[in-house]
Amino acid sequence: MALTQRIFFSNLVQRRSGGQPTFGRIGVSKGASVLILISVLQVLANIALLPVQAEPLSPTEYQVKAAFIYNFAKFVEWPMGSSAQDPIFVIGILGQDPFGGVLDEIVSGKTIRDRKITVKRFSRIEDAVSSDILFIGNSEKESMARIIQRLDSAPVLTVSDIGRFAEQGGMIELVIDQNRVRFAINVAATEQAGLKPSSQLLKLARIVAGPTKTKE
Repeated sequence: MALTQRIFFSNLVQRRSGGQPTFGRIGVSKGASVLILISVLQVLANIALLPVQAEPLSPTEYQVKAAFIYNFAKFVEWPMGSSAQDPIFVIGILGQDPFGGVLDEIVSGKTIRDRKITVKRFSRIEDAVSSDILFIGNSEKESMARIIQRLDSAPVLTVSDIGRFAEQGGMIELVIDQNRVRFAINVAATEQAGLKPSSQLLKLARIVAGPTKTKE
């Protein structure tokens, strides 16, 4: 990753040992930290993506998407009694991994509510159900219905860039709009799983109505 890209993402996701977000070396209060997190999402949503053959001065599509995934964890509340009690916060990738090492680099050394973040790769949905966040790769497009059904109402925040993902019962869909990464949320699907996206996150999202997960 180029130096300018490392500085960019370091400034976006850098956190002090006490858990308070910072911009560079500037400490912030708890109230101000929320405003900074919102600003981070707004900045991410307005970054023009790096053309394939351009000089690497801007982040690539999956660098921005990885930063989004990390920041989603800060704006969603998981139910008590779920894996929220586990000391490890798992971001899973199901199927083909489009991130390479980018997602690992962004979350390296980071925590969510005092839980250390780790990235795990899965080839089977049966092995991924204990994830806190699960990114579903494009290789799983034909298996979407089975994946959503298998997760049932498990407290797993599902994220994907598969077309119409949110409309098919997924929770957060990452989309490219005018060369920028945006996101849509199926609120009904998150609520059915016991997850609570913050009002700040919902304000930045396109709200999608679609099927929720159903039991057999």
